[in-house]
Amino acid sequence: MTRLILSAAALLAASCLPALAASGGQKVGLGAVLTTADGGQIFGFDIDQNGADGVLASAQTINAKGAARVSMETFDQNTGAIIKSFANDVGTRNEYGVEGIFAGDVALVIHFVTPKGTIFPRRFYDVMNPVTANAFTGTWTPPLNDINIRQTAENQATSASLIFAQLKNPNKSGLSQPVLIVSDIARNTFANIIHLDPNLFGDGTIPQLGQYTAANQAVIALSPDGGTVGGQAPNNVLIDLTSGKITQFAGFNFGPFHAGFVDGLAVDPNTGIAATTTELNAEVEFYDLAHKTGITAVQLPCTGPTDQLSSGSGIAVDPVNKLFLVTETQSACPGTKGGAILVYDETGKFIESITGLGFSLGEPAPVLNPAKRIGWALIPFSHLQQFFY
Repeated sequence: MTRLILSAAALLAASCLPALAASGGQKVGLGAVLTTADGGQIFGFDIDQNGADGVLASAQTINAKGAARVSMETFDQNTGAIIKSFANDVGTRNEYGVEGIFAGDVALVIHFVTPKGTIFPRRFYDVMNPVTANAFTGTWTPPLNDINIRQTAENQATSASLIFAQLKNPNKSGLSQPVLIVSDIARNTFANIIHLDPNLFGDGTIPQLGQYTAANQAVIALSPDGGTVGGQAPNNVLIDLTSGKITQFAGFNFGPFHAGFVDGLAVDPNTGIAATTTELNAEVEFYDLAHKTGITAVQLPCTGPTDQLSSGSGIAVDPVNKLFLVTETQSACPGTKGGAILVYDETGKFIESITGLGFSLGEPAPVLNPAKRIGWALIPFSHLQQFFY
């Protein structure tokens, strides 16, 4: 594996590049701020990459008995205006969480229903087909009983949506049972169910999911020893979505404390270039999945290999413009307040920094509309921030 090393001066200079003109004539930087219609906290959101709509779930506790005000809300991704609030409820029975928007502007929403007399919710799955219907139009039925969805892969191009989940009951050794589901959510059908090794994909490894569509593979990056200081290299796992065959290769493990947890993963579904962020060394790493090799690992701007607090978290991919957008909770660059979104190309070259974002730890990846070069990021806890890149 090779490694690109940039000097601190070069990184600082790059982070202070003047704002460029994004596609469509917008200036690179921040745009509108969206606040939920009912003032609730956002539990999942996404935008249609081929349209102008977006969707979010909102909830807020309103009394000491645990009653919550909940809603589903659609919004205009161009302006941030709320289009419609629906599925409104007040009480202890219903809550929602948006898993994502998939091919054909189809949203998958978890509906948590707490039966009377209990505190443990049951999971049901509602579908908006399309999101522009501004309402639930049907349901998605899991192929296994009472699964817990942990992640879905970003994919609005094909009907083969990818879901990483866990079964409710552990195995005889007390380990969680991970499973990979390939589903056409709009049709409520399933192409495959792949049962995974709980020793490889256990809870402590914090798996991160992506989809390499051109090779018909799931991509999972994980920390085999639970992100231990001075521990093993991250593990990049490729899973054939037809046969279930698994291949693996080790990731970069630089820094005096080594990489630690893999905090984010994104995959260009066409080229098979992947990017990860790691916790202990404040790096972003780039891999060629087709050849199972590393391309480069670079420090985030103004960081050193021990700057854990300025490490990246979620990553979004723009496969149209061949870019990766890294969420950095706290920028390390002098004079920069708050977090940043850092833009890289697929060779690992730093392009630009969008600063002034108020992130919290473990921030999810932003969501993108590559054609418009518009993105939206979660700002704790009831706001979304628009940006242009």
